[in-house]
Amino acid sequence: MDIERAAAMLDRAWREREPIDPLSEAFGLDDVNVAYQVQKAWMGRLVAGGDRIVGRKIGLTSRAMQEQLGVSEPDYGALLASWHIPVEDGRGEVDAGRLIQPRVEGEIAFLLSRPLEGPGVSVLDVFRATEAIAASVEIIDSRIRDWKIRLVDTVADNASAGGFAVGTWNRNWRDLDMTQLGMVMYVDGTPAAIGAGAAALGHPARCVAWLANKLGTMGDRLEAGDVVLSGSLGPAVPVRPGSSVRLELTGLDPVSLVFRG
Repeated sequence: MDIERAAAMLDRAWREREPIDPLSEAFGLDDVNVAYQVQKAWMGRLVAGGDRIVGRKIGLTSRAMQEQLGVSEPDYGALLASWHIPVEDGRGEVDAGRLIQPRVEGEIAFLLSRPLEGPGVSVLDVFRATEAIAASVEIIDSRIRDWKIRLVDTVADNASAGGFAVGTWNRNWRDLDMTQLGMVMYVDGTPAAIGAGAAALGHPARCVAWLANKLGTMGDRLEAGDVVLSGSLGPAVPVRPGSSVRLELTGLDPVSLVFRG
């Protein structure tokens, strides 16, 4: 497996907005640990070019998605500074022209005030390390043609990350029961996805604990100041240039995005 060549192909697909065949077919990639090496190599290219990692995203946190891809645990990817969509007064704009085949998901974002390093990170450790939470719209986007992905394909492709927008940080989050936070995501004014905090492994903080422990096996950790997207609370919804998205989560300020062509 030529890890650097696979990373270069993903990088070119992203820059030129031209999807490629699944790496599981092109390279016979079938080892998730090797897929994470491809992801790391691609992210390394972007960081070397001046970008920086500002946090992590967790994917495949729902039982339905795990069963669809035949896996028993989530996956993760990096959040890049250049992929952050600024939000002002609850609103942001997305340059849809840099995306290939985007979809949106509603999530709970965590802002960490201290590092988390596995193994042995518990939900209580996550609580202690959490400074604030917020509603977040994650844009997922696959560099793999027609979303024809297996687990190794999405892992190598930085967990299909495409962008993210975070609403106002709520520092009184301890007053909320995250499992009971109801979510409605509207696309073009119509409810397109519903869910609740419990959809993410039973509790979003459990997802963050999983991530810290998984990173520990990779010799990495979550840092103070990191933003962590804890996993989708409902199905992903396709969007296109001209789409408007509004995410509402109980107890948190809403987030609205417009996709400009």
